Amino acid sequence: MTRPPTTRFAPSPTGYLHLGHAYSALFTFAMARETGGRFLLRIEDIDTSRIKADYEDAIFEDLAWLGLEWEEPVRRQSDHFDEYQKALDGLLEQGFLYPCFCSRRDIRAEILNAGAAPHDTPGQEGPLYPGTCRHLSDSERQGRHDENTPFALRLDSAKAFDAALGLTGSLTWSDAERGGIEADLSRLGDVVLGRKETPASYHLAVTLDDHLQGVTLVTRGEDLFSSTHVHRVLQALLGLDTPNYHHHRLLTGDDGERFAKRDKSLTIRSLRDAGKTPEEVREMAGFGVDNGDPA
Repeated sequence: MTRPPTTRFAPSPTGYLHLGHAYSALFTFAMARETGGRFLLRIEDIDTSRIKADYEDAIFEDLAWLGLEWEEPVRRQSDHFDEYQKALDGLLEQGFLYPCFCSRRDIRAEILNAGAAPHDTPGQEGPLYPGTCRHLSDSERQGRHDENTPFALRLDSAKAFDAALGLTGSLTWSDAERGGIEADLSRLGDVVLGRKETPASYHLAVTLDDHLQGVTLVTRGEDLFSSTHVHRVLQALLGLDTPNYHHHRLLTGDDGERFAKRDKSLTIRSLRDAGKTPEEVREMAGFGVDNGDPA
């Protein structure tokens, strides 16, 4: 007998929730409600330079106004930096991470000089990393450290993938829309797992969070589909559970562009102020007024 899923909606308090967030939250809530599962709310606030308390308060207010209910307590990533650091230290000790001293400008310049245009990969910040610092000698790395050069910790993707495959025998995950997927890190490169200003990147934090919270169904936008390849490898290396995934479509405006936090007029807060009712906003997000199902 299949157990009802545990789902989660995990916004970042770096701006007001917009119509796209409403769709994702309602989609996840519907998945839990239809199956008698659990709906969790998580505040992803590891980026301490951008978060604001007012935005976090607004998350709770807007979701409650839409009619969503979640289990308590709410997990805040900022309360668990020690857990992320422990996982990061473990990966570092096993040799799966290396310090990268490149700035984003350095990375783009190297790609351009190599004759290839920079490109952004969904779910990854910036262009695909060319591996500049992976080949630094121990003495070169120590020299950079002695100079207090800022650095990030990157995953040695080839080494990590081979080790993960050796541990599990296969690296697959299941998506509700696309079926069984084999993990592949070749299109993401050596992603950042930690920086000085944040103890963990999105990739490491959410993978550990989902395991610790017992999440069995991860629902999120299809723009994060490629990130799941990284998460599957981390699950194997850290001995974490692998949930099922459902990467849903992205809600877009009349111009075909997906909604973003810069779209001030389409935040849930602004729609409320304009006199819209919860039912009207739910319908704008593509959910039927009567049953809450995606339209």
